[in-house]
Amino acid sequence: MLARVRSAAVLGIDAYLVDVEIDISNGLPTFSTVGLPQGAVREGRERVAASLGNAGFTFPLKRITANLAPADIPKSGSAFDLPIALGVLAASEQLAWQPERDSIVIAGELGLEGDVRPVRGTLSMALAAREAGIKALLLPEANVQEAAVVSGLEVVGARTLAEACAHVSGLRRLEPARSDPVTWLQQPSQDDADYAEVRGQAAARRALEVAAAGAHNILLVGPPGSGKTMLARRLPGILPALSLEEALETTRVHSVAGLLTSGRPLCTRRPFRAPHHTVSDAGLIGGGTPPRPGEVSLAHGGVLFLDELPEFRSSALEVLRQPLEDGFVSLSRAAISLTYPGRIMLCCAMNPCPCGYLGDPVHDCICAPPAIQRYRARVSGPLLDRIDIHLEVPAIPYRDLSASAPAESSAAIRARVEAARTIQRERFAGHAGLHANAHMGAKEVRRYCAVTAEVEQLLRTAITRLGLSARAYHRVLKIARTIADLAGARELAPAHVAEAIQYRSLDRCTAPSPS
Repeated sequence: MLARVRSAAVLGIDAYLVDVEIDISNGLPTFSTVGLPQGAVREGRERVAASLGNAGFTFPLKRITANLAPADIPKSGSAFDLPIALGVLAASEQLAWQPERDSIVIAGELGLEGDVRPVRGTLSMALAAREAGIKALLLPEANVQEAAVVSGLEVVGARTLAEACAHVSGLRRLEPARSDPVTWLQQPSQDDADYAEVRGQAAARRALEVAAAGAHNILLVGPPGSGKTMLARRLPGILPALSLEEALETTRVHSVAGLLTSGRPLCTRRPFRAPHHTVSDAGLIGGGTPPRPGEVSLAHGGVLFLDELPEFRSSALEVLRQPLEDGFVSLSRAAISLTYPGRIMLCCAMNPCPCGYLGDPVHDCICAPPAIQRYRARVSGPLLDRIDIHLEVPAIPYRDLSASAPAESSAAIRARVEAARTIQRERFAGHAGLHANAHMGAKEVRRYCAVTAEVEQLLRTAITRLGLSARAYHRVLKIARTIADLAGARELAPAHVAEAIQYRSLDRCTAPSPS
């Protein structure tokens, strides 16, 4: 007999519907899966056979063919175990499936005892099912809260294969899950890292506030122990709260990567990713077999922190150019092309020289000029040009370390950042894909960053003396626009532009020296 079960597969971070067709015919006992199955999909036939027997069903000793359509797209993952098992039971007439089998999408991994285990990407599956007009999903119980944040769907969760069979046959209906995404977003998040713990570094705190207010990339340059990492790790605490749209997109990436926190089906905090400098190109940008999102996509909507920037491989750093400009990652392979989201705030930290003490008033630098040039040349000029703010972070003097008065908290800074972002959301309300000043293109810069004659003279002098590129010129205007938003000013004033220029004054110091 022939049976068909609707399921779904994940490609990139998007999902598409798959028809699982099961045919049982006379012949030598075999179990073959076709439709470009990969890895865990091929192994699924062994899990299905064992789980059916251990759950009290009879595994048919006939010729079984499982087809995954469309058959020209590679399938990966273990989510086809449950639909294949139900299809085998339906085709062997052990399961009296009700007529509406085409109106439900089923996904889940099977254990050998017949238990149903969680799978990745169920949020994307739920969105694909709703778009196709399907009204119900049957998933592992551990995944129902994640999928239930999509409105307009009946999502039920099964703990065992027997429960799934009872539900689809109508013997015992499972209770639909309820999950309100707004409620999850309103729950307070615990963040132990607070800027109130940072002593001194007033200039760095101000620069990070500007960066957060406009979603600008930032580079921190300073000696060891000056607090660069401490400052960077507190950056997510002053970023504005995620909107529902941003939370759903961030959750999709983390769901596909299998990184969702247990008991929390929605990402409610902006991510902070800090990969080690030994990360590979694919680990940073994404890829592999099967393709998985990299650190750039996992930091989508949040902060990607690269500590000890010159220690990263040049090939890994250069792949950052496209997502920093476009806000997404494009992977093109011989068999497939994928696009991952990658709208990030890049925060980098580095020493001024190999020993770290170049320019330090207390420690003597022991590095020879050629060694300093080689060290700085590890980071290319085009990548540095895409980082809006270049900031020097000096060593902290003792009087600041011993100060007893608490510094300004992250909550107070975040309130100012939220006010500035509100201005930007209203400004860019009619522009799709524009959420902050850093995302503006040349057209938007001309429109929203108009300069007076006094400001123009200041810019001309700065560009001539600092040798800034055309990209750096636009980034200065974007930073000035953010500074004006923090001040609540409608027009760019010389003071706003002067502060923005000083954030590019390290260009000549950090750029690779000519050989």
